[in-house]
Amino acid sequence: MSKPQEPHRPFFPFGNPFRAISPKGAKVSSRLVFLLATFEDSLAERLKKLTPKSENDILSFSWMELAMKLLRETHNNVKTLIEELGFPVSEWDEKWLDEYLNISVKLLDICNDFSSELSQLNQGHLILRCALHNLESTSSNQSVRAPSSLDAWNQHISSRTSRVDSGSPILDGLKESLDLPKVKNSSKGKVLMHALYGVKVVTLFICSVFASSFSGSSEWLLPTNVPDSFRWASAFTELQKYVNMEIKKIYSSGRFTALRDVDAVNERVKKLHSMIQGNMDDCKEEFQNLIVELRREAENLTQGVDHLTKQVDEFFHIVLSGRDELLSNLRASETVFAQGMGGLCTRQL
Repeated sequence: MSKPQEPHRPFFPFGNPFRAISPKGAKVSSRLVFLLATFEDSLAERLKKLTPKSENDILSFSWMELAMKLLRETHNNVKTLIEELGFPVSEWDEKWLDEYLNISVKLLDICNDFSSELSQLNQGHLILRCALHNLESTSSNQSVRAPSSLDAWNQHISSRTSRVDSGSPILDGLKESLDLPKVKNSSKGKVLMHALYGVKVVTLFICSVFASSFSGSSEWLLPTNVPDSFRWASAFTELQKYVNMEIKKIYSSGRFTALRDVDAVNERVKKLHSMIQGNMDDCKEEFQNLIVELRREAENLTQGVDHLTKQVDEFFHIVLSGRDELLSNLRASETVFAQGMGGLCTRQL
């Protein structure tokens, strides 16, 4: 996050971000106002960049990779904000700590579910390679095996067991945690809670979109109404409305999957299978072109799965390291307190 150049001049064209969270007449330092505004403006810019240029971008692996990268950067930014606030864990309200620890566990579980989904998709790589080998072979025996290898891909995709189906309580729990806790007598606490709300909203949105894409149902989409007082509200509302609308449109059209790269492979497999079952004499050139297209789409799928898996893994480690760092700081502060009292106390975490 960029460092403030002139923190003593709190001029913001979109208004004071503290206006909605501070009591009337309360004195708030220009530095805190600047830090919160910078965090919110950065979040707004990332949301704008995530808005798809066309409907074909939605749920492509390249777009999903960008979405997970946004999530990773947002969580990194809030860690930086906490450091810049100089707000030690010892001053956090206990309910904030409990909520953070609870949410972090949910996010780790969600990452494991997403990694499992991507691993299942990646297993189809060998099936596609086998199918392409049979399709491109001049051997009559292998040509005969081509239909069964295409069937193997269809069976693999249709028989996938989604782990996301068991994750409803996790996403519901994230949505329930969106309520802003009341903060009294702590300007830094107000900034922290205000920023964490943005992190939670964006996290819930992206996770619900991913869950919808992997499970094959738009029921996983959990729309959130964000108050206009947040500087990123407009960018988020526009993004959420567009993405959710397009996903619902995809499923209402009867498509088997909303994942663009998987659907592109499915389309070529279906056409090739149909041509093999018919008369090939009049469509040899089209048949060869379809094989080339299938190879290209299969490579795109494999590459997309690999890149997205890497982003999910990196997000997992960010959440895990943040949780470990919080617990470490908490134990350190409690040890200091206990020693100051002439004893030693521990807390169950």
